[in-house]
Amino acid sequence: MKLIVDANIPAAERCFGEFGTLTRLPGREIGAEHVKDADALIVRSITQVNDTLLGESPVRFVGTCTIGTDHIDHAALARRNIAFASAPGCNAEAVVDYVLSSLLTLAERDGWSLLARTVGVVGAGNVGSRLLARLQALGVKTLACDPPRAEAQEKSEQDFASLDELIERCDVLCLHTPLVTEGPHATYQLLDAQRISELAPGTVLLNAGRGDCIDEMALRGRLAGKGDISAVLDVWENEPGIDASLRDLVALATPHIAGHSLDGKLRGTWMIQQALAKHCGQEAPEAFADICPSPALASLHLQKTLPVEDALRLCMRAVYDVRRDHDSLERQVHQQGVRKGFDTCRADYPLRREFATLTVKLSGSAVELEVPLKAAGFGVQRAE
Repeated sequence: MKLIVDANIPAAERCFGEFGTLTRLPGREIGAEHVKDADALIVRSITQVNDTLLGESPVRFVGTCTIGTDHIDHAALARRNIAFASAPGCNAEAVVDYVLSSLLTLAERDGWSLLARTVGVVGAGNVGSRLLARLQALGVKTLACDPPRAEAQEKSEQDFASLDELIERCDVLCLHTPLVTEGPHATYQLLDAQRISELAPGTVLLNAGRGDCIDEMALRGRLAGKGDISAVLDVWENEPGIDASLRDLVALATPHIAGHSLDGKLRGTWMIQQALAKHCGQEAPEAFADICPSPALASLHLQKTLPVEDALRLCMRAVYDVRRDHDSLERQVHQQGVRKGFDTCRADYPLRREFATLTVKLSGSAVELEVPLKAAGFGVQRAE
């Protein structure tokens, strides 16, 4: 079997090597000439898999090591009888880590408390549901909007509100929706010019879903004009050729890396390995724990209590600091231009682990921090 595999997929040789011969290529460079004699194609989100790419190839399996599948032409795969697998939920925990890191960074920078805010979460799927759970465990007041789930009346303890109600009642608005371009629940430019104009002064808008869900021109106008709201954008229209003027205006600008933890990437690789093994009629080769390395920082010890949000920031930044990614994008864009700088940040992304890989040991008065640290996603132990 010949496999074409995105060069940025970790542990590819270990997970796919036993199936055949691997050819590793940057995701944006994979073309029809590369898959013309391939049996399987393993990608991430930047490779557009469609009739143009597949051509007359003998590809019989396509896997994407990502949650999203907007880059996959499902109709084309169905016509060709090509098996398909994605990795839903693989990096959801990493995205939630990103959101909490971003919000606590802005809270510190601008002098407000996350614990005193009302956070609206738009989209309660793999990411949104986990974010809601962590925020609620921290004691943060939340509202959720997910019309398809509300309409289906799925069994859930979560009550749903309309997007307009979230805009009216929330201080923070987090978007975690897929891109849906048509139908009753379309998300394309879900936050259009009208809704952006209705955001209350002081609102924080965070998008770690899909760039096309926001009218970027309207957002740029609000930020450049009144300048009375803050924005955190990890996803953008026209990636990698993002709007440079908008990037300059947002509080935190990152290059579509919210889910780029090593754990999330490895989980995605492993999930596609399992799917390919099933497609080939083989037993699953190994467990996820077999391919996931130990973290460089496995634990830290707090001996005295701190204000809760200071303790959260301390532990979060020991694992992941979103400011690094913001600064990296700014530096690379300055040095290489928007498109190349954006892709360089993604291709050369540094090692990042998830909050759950850190165990916080508590002793003395620091034991008061056990509940919020657990709620944020860390392992917690009482030190002897």
